[in-house]
Amino acid sequence: MLSYKESLKILKETNALLEGHFILSSGLHSDKYVQCAQLLSKPKKAKNICISLAEKIKQNFKKIDLILSPAMGGVVIGYEIGRILNLETIFAERINGNFQLRRGFEINKQNKILIIEDVITTGKSSLECSNLVRKAGAEIIGYACIIDRSNGQSKIKNKIISQVEINIPTYNKDDLPEHLKKIKPKKPGSRDL
Repeated sequence: MLSYKESLKILKETNALLEGHFILSSGLHSDKYVQCAQLLSKPKKAKNICISLAEKIKQNFKKIDLILSPAMGGVVIGYEIGRILNLETIFAERINGNFQLRRGFEINKQNKILIIEDVITTGKSSLECSNLVRKAGAEIIGYACIIDRSNGQSKIKNKIISQVEINIPTYNKDDLPEHLKKIKPKKPGSRDL
C-alpha cells in the first residue's frame, strides 16, 4: 500500500490538489480544492492510488456485493475499484436535485453495498446514495473514498476507508480570511450538473 506521503505526492504531481479560492459543493469556501478528476485523467498515476485503496477496502470489508457511487465524482473511482476487486459497480445520478438509479441499475434486497466517492467532505452525496440503499432494503457496509477531507466532521457515522485524509480548512462566506477575500472564487464541483 502507498504511504500518506507517496499518495500526497501523486495528488500534487497530477494537479489534483489545487490552490486558490474555491466554493465547495457544500457552499463553504476553501483555499485548497481537491480535483480528483485530474488524478483520474492520468491512469498510470491513478492506478497506484486505486490499487492501494482497493487493498484497504479488502482489509476492512469481508463481504461486498455491489459498489454504488454518486455521479459525477464517484463514477470513475467506483468503476476502477470495482474492476480491481471484480465487483459489480453502479452509480446514482441527480434528477431534479435528487439521486436516482437509472440505466437499468438495481439494488437487490440482500446486497451488501459499499458506497465509493472520490472525495468526502460533508458526506452529503454519499448519504443521499445511502437513502437509495435503505429504500431497496439492502445493507450499507461502509464508505470509501480517495480523499477524506471531512476532518471528522462528516455526517457519515459509518466507517470511512480512505487512501488519504487531508485537513483543509473551510470557511463560511461571511467568515473569510483576508487572503481569500482578495481572490475571486471558483466553483469547481459537480453538484449542480
